[in-house]
Amino acid sequence: MIAESAVPGSARKELIAFRIGAQEFCVDIQAVREIRGWTPATPLPHSPGFVRGVINLRGAVLPVIDLAARLGLPAAEPSARHVIIVSRIGHQLVGLLVDAVSDILTVPDEAVQPTPDVAYDADRAFVKGLLPVEGRLISLVSLDRLLPEQAEAA
Repeated sequence: MIAESAVPGSARKELIAFRIGAQEFCVDIQAVREIRGWTPATPLPHSPGFVRGVINLRGAVLPVIDLAARLGLPAAEPSARHVIIVSRIGHQLVGLLVDAVSDILTVPDEAVQPTPDVAYDADRAFVKGLLPVEGRLISLVSLDRLLPEQAEAA
């Protein structure tokens, strides 16, 4: 499914859509380095509850964030069907644990609607907009606010 612009030549975003529970989210595809199957993570002592631990990614240590827990949803119980979206956040590679990748979307910039004022402040910090696609809403996640130090600096 590709959402197309009605105005030729308008600025477009390419997004990768994924599911967490019954909800759909998306991130800018430019930040995504790869998508890989679930690999059990080694827990880190004293890490925040949304950090699953770390995995070895071709010799590099990759922290894995349970995106459901980070967004305030029930934490995932990872299985073979879960995936890790390897993304660059600032200067760091991070794995985002999600239920499944569902789509690649190409949308005009003006298709992204602002997050409503009724949203809880923490939700608005992580969700930078909503995208109406075929009768449903997909939340556009702001990757630069997922890690605590970036959230405080922003």
